[in-house]
Amino acid sequence: MDIRPVASEDRTLGGADYFVLWAGVAISLAEIWAGGFLAPLGFGLAMAAIILGHVIGNTLMALSGVIGSDHGISAMVSVRPAFGIKGSNFAAVLNVVQLVCWASIMLIIGGRAGAILGAPFGGLWASSRFWILCIGAATLAWALHTGSPVWRKLQHVTVAGLVAVIGILTWQTVKTFAAAAPTPDAPTSMPFMVGLDLVIAMPISWMPLVSDYSRFSRPGARAFGATWWGYFLVSSWMFALGLMATLVTGTTEPHIQMLTLLGTAGLALPALLLIVFSTVTSDFPDLYSATCSMLNISERVSARTFLWGTGVVSIVVAMVFPMERYESFLYFVGAMFVPLFAIVLTDYFLIRRRALSVVAMDEANGPYWYDNGIHRLALVCWAAGFATYKLFESQASWAGSTLPSVAVSGLLYYALASKRVRDAL
Repeated sequence: MDIRPVASEDRTLGGADYFVLWAGVAISLAEIWAGGFLAPLGFGLAMAAIILGHVIGNTLMALSGVIGSDHGISAMVSVRPAFGIKGSNFAAVLNVVQLVCWASIMLIIGGRAGAILGAPFGGLWASSRFWILCIGAATLAWALHTGSPVWRKLQHVTVAGLVAVIGILTWQTVKTFAAAAPTPDAPTSMPFMVGLDLVIAMPISWMPLVSDYSRFSRPGARAFGATWWGYFLVSSWMFALGLMATLVTGTTEPHIQMLTLLGTAGLALPALLLIVFSTVTSDFPDLYSATCSMLNISERVSARTFLWGTGVVSIVVAMVFPMERYESFLYFVGAMFVPLFAIVLTDYFLIRRRALSVVAMDEANGPYWYDNGIHRLALVCWAAGFATYKLFESQASWAGSTLPSVAVSGLLYYALASKRVRDAL
């Protein structure tokens, strides 16, 4: 594994591969849990937020992947034209932090769920730390073989199996909850746009990763559409499941409620398979892309060493991460990466019109060098977008936080930087 541009003859992934990859990423207990956060909106408004939020977030995410499929470059390398060769390290550091946190969150959720299902057997089976170690080791092994022919076959088979298990879970959930009266909508301070921001934050969190995979797309492969639909369909499904469970039961952890439901219905084995394999398929991209981001900062240490290190750190962090901060973490991810990739997409699609010089990606004093490797105007625009997001978030604005942040950072970058960028073309 490295971050060098991938030559056309070495790109082997097609549309089906990307659909399966992102569908697998979306099959996640974390997504079910996040869906429960929308319950204060009521079913109708919450479903509208789920659909619209995924339309917006998925479009931004898939557009980020277009840069990788166009030029065969990784996600953090795609940041270099806008932020500068050294300036891209700022994005890489943010990405490593969020990915280690995401990997740990996934392990915590999987570990807690495994311990609940293992409780009747006692001993290690009832220990969340035991499950964190087991699932963390499996995730690391999966990440170490990313892209290999064996990995591709296993990914397809595993995701197909997970979809079947999710189908069973959905049927059991609908059958059990259909006759129950949902809890009445309580007065809430959550405006619709705040709920929308929460939904958008989930696909946005994958924006700094998507080109790490789209760079391997075959010429002519429909990576954009396959990525968009794979994540949209399954992630929306997961959110809706969590929403329904929370509305009916009032639980704050709908993913646990539904797994317990499977267990009591004599389906403990499918529930356990869902816990383990959904965590692996949604967690391995965190380890793989954190390694890609570290290689963007320095290639002195081998990729395999970085990958091992990230896997071990995520397991350690999973032992101490405060899960009560999960919802706040989602908003913080949005604040970091919404303005960052608004700038990257503005630079690539509106200013450069999809034209990049791949050979100049490492050139000191080249077109992406700016001021000693850093494009300071991009950092200023990011700071403005970040501040806008946090300001609107703190006010629970009717406009939400995502769209104002995109507008401020993107338009400001276009106004301040377009002349300099075009002069360097």
